[in-house]
Amino acid sequence: MLRYELSDADLGGVRFGISPLCELGLSLRAIRDPSRYPLQVPWLRRTEDARSRLNLEGLLALVDERHWTPDFLNPRPSSPLTRIDDEFAALSVIPAEQFHSDLMSVHGVIPAFYAGPARPAIRRMVGVLEDFWDSCFAPHWLRMRTILEADIVYRGRQIAQSGLFTMLNDLSATADFDGHALSIRLQTPVSRTEQTDGLGLTLVPTMFTRRASAPVSAGMPPMLMYPARGQGAMWETERVANPAAIVAVLGEVRTSLLTALAAPASSTELGVRFGVTTSAVNQHLRVLRDAGLVTSTRYGRSVLYFRSELGSALLLG
Repeated sequence: MLRYELSDADLGGVRFGISPLCELGLSLRAIRDPSRYPLQVPWLRRTEDARSRLNLEGLLALVDERHWTPDFLNPRPSSPLTRIDDEFAALSVIPAEQFHSDLMSVHGVIPAFYAGPARPAIRRMVGVLEDFWDSCFAPHWLRMRTILEADIVYRGRQIAQSGLFTMLNDLSATADFDGHALSIRLQTPVSRTEQTDGLGLTLVPTMFTRRASAPVSAGMPPMLMYPARGQGAMWETERVANPAAIVAVLGEVRTSLLTALAAPASSTELGVRFGVTTSAVNQHLRVLRDAGLVTSTRYGRSVLYFRSELGSALLLG
C-alpha cells in the first residue's frame, strides 16, 4: 500500500499529463506477459514482425517478473503535450547513480545488458528504446494519444459535474481517496506513507496498466498512473446495420468517418488514417456535426470528435 497524504495545496494542484516514454516503458509488461493485457493483444499482433527485429534483451531487461519498470521510464509529465524526443533527451542525461539505483530497485541487481560503466549503458538503452518507439509506437501514437486525451477530457467533466472526490475514486478499483489521502494498493509487501509537501498530484492515463500504478522508489514526486477509458475501442471494428443504405445517404467518406468515431479522434488523426487532407476531413465533420451525428470538444490545441447517440443509432440500427 502506498498512501499519499495530500494537503489543500496538493488537491488544488491536481493535474493531468501524458508521457509517451511512460507508455513505452509500461508496454514492456504486455510484451512480457500478453495474457494479462488482452486489450492490447491486437497491438502485439500488429507489431510482432517489427519486434522480432528489435533488441529484446535490452528491452526486457527493463521490466521484471512483477511487471515493475524503473522510475526513470515513468517521468512525471508537465503537460498533456509532452513530446517523446524531449523525454529521450532528458533520459539520455540522467545521473549514473539514478540509472543504477532505479535498476536495482526493480531487479535487485544490474541486468547483464546494462552492466559496466553507466554512460555507455544509458546510450545503449536510449538507442534500444528509440528503435522500439519508431517501429512499434510511432505508427499508432496519434490514435493512442487521442484516447488518452479523451480520458482526460472525461475526467475534467467529471470534476466539474461531481467533484474531485468522485473523480479520484473512479480512476481505478485499486485506488481510494478519503478526502485527505490517496491510497494505492500496489503489488508489494512493503507499505509506505508519503507527505506530498505541496508538490501537487499528477494523474497519468495509460494504455498499459490494469490497475493503479505509482513510482517504485520512495520520495518521488506524487504520481498515479491509471487505466485509460476507451482503450478497448482502439482496435475494434463495428458492423454497420446496412452499410450500402448508409453510404447512399452520407457518402462513403462520411460513413467511414462516422464509423471510426466509435473512439474519440481529432481531424488530423482521421486524415492520416484515411488518407484524406485535414481540411477535407474538417468539412465532412462539420456536416456530420450539423446533422447531430457527431459532437466535439476542445482539448488544448486539439478538437476531439465523438459519435453522438444519434450517430450510433443510425449506424448500428
